[in-house]
Amino acid sequence: MKNGLIYTLLGLGVFFTAALSLSLGAMKIPFQDVLLILAKKVWLFKNIAVDEQYDTVLTIVRMPRVIMGLLVGAALGISGAAIQGIFRNPLAEPGLIGISSGASLFAVLIIAAETALLAGLGNLPGYYLLAFGSFAGAGIATFVVYQISRNDGRPNVATMLLAGIAVNALAGALTGLVTYMANDQQLRNITFWLLGSLSGATWQIVLCLVPFVFIPLILLPAMAKTLNAFALGETQAQQLGLPVGRVKRWVVVLATMAVGASVAVSGIISFVGLLVPHMVRLIFGVDNRRVLPASALLGALILTLADMIARKAVAPVELPIGVITALLGTPVFLYILIKDKKKITR
Repeated sequence: MKNGLIYTLLGLGVFFTAALSLSLGAMKIPFQDVLLILAKKVWLFKNIAVDEQYDTVLTIVRMPRVIMGLLVGAALGISGAAIQGIFRNPLAEPGLIGISSGASLFAVLIIAAETALLAGLGNLPGYYLLAFGSFAGAGIATFVVYQISRNDGRPNVATMLLAGIAVNALAGALTGLVTYMANDQQLRNITFWLLGSLSGATWQIVLCLVPFVFIPLILLPAMAKTLNAFALGETQAQQLGLPVGRVKRWVVVLATMAVGASVAVSGIISFVGLLVPHMVRLIFGVDNRRVLPASALLGALILTLADMIARKAVAPVELPIGVITALLGTPVFLYILIKDKKKITR
């Protein structure tokens, strides 16, 4: 199957999954009405007659949630693919090397201190502060893991994963300490970050998330050719004249930016960054020029599906989306670990 056709199918899959997600909820909206309302949002179809009640529910309640799910899924998918490419390891997922837990810790600290930090700020500046704080936490965790894993100037994969486990444990312990000291309101907000959810989506949060996700979505695919050279080894990439050090720094910064902002608005959503790139490589092969954009599309599709399952599995109660992705991702992680254990520990 040609790549263009696969991209088209992925794009259509994302669109129809998002439209189906928009139709589901406490008020069921017919699928054809969702399509008509979406068509009305396009300037050329503004004269289409639609149900005003459906339009209001979709515009105010459901569209922010679905769009936030698409952005977070795309961010996690492309970040996972880029991190795996830069570290040349199939298990190098943002959650495993401490990026997500570092971002979550700083988000929790800001939530716990929000009375002092966010007093006087509007919602949007507050969300930007949360996003920047999460980005800082993710960056610090990544820097620590990377520095610990370096041996003779090169990252050692086994050391990197062990350092990631240690950073995750430390961040988890500090998060637990903050949770223990939190009051009831703070505890409810912190629980949101720990379990992962899209239920807090608003247009303000979406606006806050857009720049943190779109910049990596644009710039990371531009580095795909260099990431392909990394598969040969850093020494070989340097001999080809590629700016290895600069590319590594930018990939880490961009992936950290996307994951940190995603954690800030949705909490920790595990395994999407691990699972999606592997599924894409089964379809497209290992060329990062195709893997990176396809991982963004498939990540958006899978997270939208997971959100639908979270909302409908035990309705009217809503499951945390992090539980769904963990249930789906853990068997895949174990499969990869067993299948490639010799290669991973080499």
